[in-house]
Amino acid sequence: MKITGIRATPVNIPLEAPMWWTGGYYPGTSKTIVEVFTDEGLTGLGEAPSTDVVDLIGAMGEALKGKNPIDIAACERVCVPPWQIVQNTDDARVVKAFGAIEIALWDLRGKAWNEPLCNLLGGKVREKIPFTEYFSFRPDREMSAEEVADYCVSMREVHGSTFFEGKLILGDPMLEVRTVKLLRERLGDEAMIRLDSNMQWSVTTARWVLREIEPCNVRNYEDPVATFEEMAQLRQHSIVPFSTHNPDLRRAVALGVPDYFVTNFAVLGGINRAIRFIGACEAMGVGFWCYSGDAGICTAAYLHVSAATQWIKEPSQSLFRWQVGDVIEGGPFRQRENVVDVPDGPGLGVAIDQEALAHWARHYSDHGPLDHFCDPSSPGRHRRIPLH
Repeated sequence: MKITGIRATPVNIPLEAPMWWTGGYYPGTSKTIVEVFTDEGLTGLGEAPSTDVVDLIGAMGEALKGKNPIDIAACERVCVPPWQIVQNTDDARVVKAFGAIEIALWDLRGKAWNEPLCNLLGGKVREKIPFTEYFSFRPDREMSAEEVADYCVSMREVHGSTFFEGKLILGDPMLEVRTVKLLRERLGDEAMIRLDSNMQWSVTTARWVLREIEPCNVRNYEDPVATFEEMAQLRQHSIVPFSTHNPDLRRAVALGVPDYFVTNFAVLGGINRAIRFIGACEAMGVGFWCYSGDAGICTAAYLHVSAATQWIKEPSQSLFRWQVGDVIEGGPFRQRENVVDVPDGPGLGVAIDQEALAHWARHYSDHGPLDHFCDPSSPGRHRRIPLH
């Protein structure tokens, strides 16, 4: 089997309503969908977490024409410089670009051998994969502690959800504390509550917030401050675990924080490098779970790797409930009673919906990438949330 071409399609995946985060408001995500074509009629599907890699994926596609897609290591050598060089440059696009292609190559391998990806990775250690519901302050939806709590209660009643994670980001630490206390009161002791600050607090404010919410049994706080060094200061004052999207394992081990990494497989360079990274985390006692906001292709990769990897014990993040579309048939995924089944088809077990792909590609073409730094009351301007 030989690669005959690669197509990279930028798409938007909007949310039903934007949510506030430290940079402004977050209306959804823009992704690059990858299709790797072969001379045997099989097509592998991949996904990059951004659209700044479209041209680079196209160039890699030209370099990979005629190559054997089953030989993933050889394909990486064609596209990616020696890793010690990659790790010492400021441009991570080459890693993301090949990481998206590499996911597609694994999908092709599973299709060629008629096996689901999790079987290629050693088999399942779990049948169903847990995910959190998301909550946040959303304009015209939930803009108070009471409305956020009402929303989470409704998710429990309608979908059986008891795992929750969210951003309580309006620049007001007292509002965050009051909302967390109300969530614990309304959801009861058994519910999981995780928080994500997107680095909005100073060490001083974060210390106060953590002290106030510690009795609420918060499972994890993602990026409460801006750096690992500031997290290390906070660790002296709080037992609440911390997580981050910055996958710097060396610093985490040296400083003793964060406790978990939360990231995207393409960011790590693909499935193979993600598995090696997770194995290194296991050896160092650092936890791992998967990112949110992806389309169905990358989510399917999360499902298979989580199914085959014992170390991924915590629920991964999820914006499934809020995503208004997807590029896969039957998407987006939706959890029920906290879990999603692992697709049982060959490879990733998902198929591209060409009509949906064209629709969301037109959305990208018409509107450009979704801007995560906007003020909805002043289009074109960045929203400045006061930091404490």
